Amino acid sequence: MPKTRSSGCRGLVAFALCATAALPAAGTDEPLWEAGVGVGVLRLPHYRGSDQSHTWVLPVPYVVYRGEFLRADREGARAVLLDAERLDIDISLAATAPTRSSDNRARAGMPDLSATVEIGPNVNYTVARGPQWKLQARAPVRAAFALESGADMIGWLATPNLNLDVRTQGWNMGVLTGPIFGTRSMNGYFFDVAPEFATASRPAYRAPGGYAGWRLVSGLSRRFGDFWMGAFFTGDTVRGARFDDSPLVRKHGTLAFGIAVSWVFATSTQKVSRAD
Repeated sequence: MPKTRSSGCRGLVAFALCATAALPAAGTDEPLWEAGVGVGVLRLPHYRGSDQSHTWVLPVPYVVYRGEFLRADREGARAVLLDAERLDIDISLAATAPTRSSDNRARAGMPDLSATVEIGPNVNYTVARGPQWKLQARAPVRAAFALESGADMIGWLATPNLNLDVRTQGWNMGVLTGPIFGTRSMNGYFFDVAPEFATASRPAYRAPGGYAGWRLVSGLSRRFGDFWMGAFFTGDTVRGARFDDSPLVRKHGTLAFGIAVSWVFATSTQKVSRAD
């Protein structure tokens, strides 16, 4: 397996499963940081709209940091710019795995899809909350970069969503859902067919910008002493997207899921308290 494909997917696993890390109860003192290592199994479509998937078995780092500015916890890896009672602004990250076109029937003969990294501001508004739950409206806007020999910008994504986090009987659960919007270049990176790669069954195509489908993500995690277990499930649809007539769209609905187990071997002696 090529190095770029493996390392790109490792990064994706870390991002995908970081979202199910432990959420402390209100007012609870928690370690400033925790570190661990484990293994995860991940099933991903080659890309949104693909009719093929790939299974990965990979090492998974477990990292939690509960700083005032830098945080890596249930809500992801981010830099907190503003933290008010109901409104907070942070910088969020996301990633996608690479795909070799030789492994994908729809993209045969076309250039490979590189791993991508997305970064940008995220505005979160707390709509309602209780002692063990929180409902937020989120509005992340991220720039996307393809990781090839360097980091080449490929466009922008906006993914407004509603996010519900619940803690019950030691379990942390989260559900997120919302639409996806991409610029022309972002949608085109995945769904364009340049004239030189057109065939009788795959006509040339130029994807427009705009609505790019809908996504639902759910996560579940729990700590058992020095061990952490997390799982996630993602349902994705490109039905009605501006590019759903692309010859590279072979399936409107795709599923992704993963599970990981980590051993937490190091914990900070310094404690922090979270009001939320």
